[in-house]
Amino acid sequence: MIEQNVKNILAGIGTNPYGEKVTLVAAVKTQSPQDINRAIHAGITHIGDNHVQEFRDKYDLIEGHPVRHFIGHLQTNKIKYLIGKTDLYQSVDRFELADELSKRSARAGITSDILIEINVGCEESKSGFDYEEGFAAYSKIKELPALRIRGLMAMLPFTDDESILRPLARKMRVLYDGLRKTDGNICYLSMGMSGDYKLCIECGSNMVRLGTSIFGARNYN
Repeated sequence: MIEQNVKNILAGIGTNPYGEKVTLVAAVKTQSPQDINRAIHAGITHIGDNHVQEFRDKYDLIEGHPVRHFIGHLQTNKIKYLIGKTDLYQSVDRFELADELSKRSARAGITSDILIEINVGCEESKSGFDYEEGFAAYSKIKELPALRIRGLMAMLPFTDDESILRPLARKMRVLYDGLRKTDGNICYLSMGMSGDYKLCIECGSNMVRLGTSIFGARNYN
């Protein structure tokens, strides 16, 4: 099942309407190393972790050297376990996190790539900078050493109502395009999960984070 799911998704996502290749990140929360490796052998080249403990437990068991993303909410005191092992921090949702990540990266002598998380739906249950703060957050974080801003990340509201989702997804593309005009390092708009990724790609996302579509429904036991 996993192998066929990966094959089908990779064949279907291709490029977005802007002609940009869409990167598929497998969201591997709760998945066994064996199933993650099955997905990698089937063609997955990017994987995203949500929890630091899972990341640490499975790190040496993952085959194929995929690009490693951290896509979950990150506490500042857990950054030390990810430094030098994470290729892209997608969920930089507050300045305090960016500042600590900058300090830890500088001490390690590396530059860490990040995405700024935007709470585009203004949902109290989700973290991230308000949409209207996007440019200001970028400008402030841009001044920190040892970080390289690569783009934006967003989670749309959990609804099937496209009249709600499409305007929000398009707003994210507007913000992304505005930042990209001023910074050549900006190249990722990470937006779209298993329930809405096709809509997000249609609206300009060039990176999607899929778990259920690849692995099936999660088992939290």
